[in-house]
Amino acid sequence: MNQKDKLPVKAYRNLDFLNSPDARVIRLLAEYLEPAHRFERFNVEDTIVFFGSARALPDDPGNPRLSRYYREAEELAFRMTEWSKALNQKRRRFIIASGGGPGIMEAANRGASRARGLSVGLGISLPHEQGINEFVSRELAFEFHYFFLRKFWFVYLAKALIVFPGGFGTLDELFEILTLVQTGKTSTPRPIVLYGREFWDGAVNWERLVDWGVIDQRDLDLFRVVDGVDEAFGYLTEELTRRYQLG
Repeated sequence: MNQKDKLPVKAYRNLDFLNSPDARVIRLLAEYLEPAHRFERFNVEDTIVFFGSARALPDDPGNPRLSRYYREAEELAFRMTEWSKALNQKRRRFIIASGGGPGIMEAANRGASRARGLSVGLGISLPHEQGINEFVSRELAFEFHYFFLRKFWFVYLAKALIVFPGGFGTLDELFEILTLVQTGKTSTPRPIVLYGREFWDGAVNWERLVDWGVIDQRDLDLFRVVDGVDEAFGYLTEELTRRYQLG
């Protein structure tokens, strides 16, 4: 055994330590710094985030409504990617981002891939969730351990957010973003679109919240409910063009 073999393991190579509670702050920093490094490397500054149910399938006879939303999410992501690629802008690139999983997330990445654009997948390690879907750009595929850092990256780069029908996770993401905007904790102007009036008018009674005085009437202006790909595409491109002077 030579002298080099007798040296102790360096702290940054000590996996037992790095995976211990004492090194949690290092793991937190890694989930901030490593994505930041990759986003800078691939010039990702502006994203359009798609949220929605992981249970949606492209063709599910048992739930045709969710299947329709899957197909419409794919088409909207396709059209937004084509629009972004056609912009005569050196800096602004509106890249589709999702949670990287199945369902509406897969549909969004699939649409961007069909338009031959990059797309981001911000995955999360869960006991009953598959990994990153096959349509995410490999260089922009992430797997997070900490929910709050994943949510940070959802919001930090987002210039628009589109929320399709979904369950607890989708509602959690929507209400957290609305809270950040309502309280001024995020200053970036961004359109928030709730896609599918049939779902959203029944899922959340917004006017009831106003009637009870727990939100103000003006808080309903923080988002817009739309129906159909054409309406969503028209609203988003108009808002992004106006807000970022793309004309």
